[in-house]
Amino acid sequence: MDEEFTKLPEGLPQPIDDGASDHLLGMTIPRMVLSSTKDTALDLSKINSRYKVLYFFPMIAIPGENVPSSEWNDIPGARGCTPQNISMGEHNYDLQKYDAMQVGVSTQPIGELTKVSYLRNFPQPLVSDTNLEFQESLNIPTFEFEDKTMYKRLTLIIHELKIVKVFYPIFPPDKHVFQILEWLENNS
Repeated sequence: MDEEFTKLPEGLPQPIDDGASDHLLGMTIPRMVLSSTKDTALDLSKINSRYKVLYFFPMIAIPGENVPSSEWNDIPGARGCTPQNISMGEHNYDLQKYDAMQVGVSTQPIGELTKVSYLRNFPQPLVSDTNLEFQESLNIPTFEFEDKTMYKRLTLIIHELKIVKVFYPIFPPDKHVFQILEWLENNS
């Protein structure tokens, strides 16, 4: 597996809080069924865990296939999807101790997400929101790159369908799981 994508390079620009997620705390997630890497479809509103951890990320590279151009590293918060997903997967058991199920959400096609999930052996499901249903229903922040709309990196912790915690912006993405675990420890 190509190590280039598993580590964050030095000197990445840090994202700033632009207020694009300020409205999310307290909102209710809608009933939504999306294509998943673990099932043919996943109904996010019916996940049977005390907490749902929905982490949004722009896109995960498949070595040699969908590697973005060099400008990708210049976008604050864009780089780091592979390290973030690896870190989330490595701490899947730790999240389960708090009865928290994590789900990665991206606008990438399900075929790409399934391929990289298989190659990297991610235990957590990744879902494809190519139709931007989350953006439409909750106004999740996005950005444009190479004629594609992508989610900005953020995490929602949901309890009984209500958003009880919003992490935004997220940096560095490979260490973010520790913020989630600390919040769960202090709020469970």
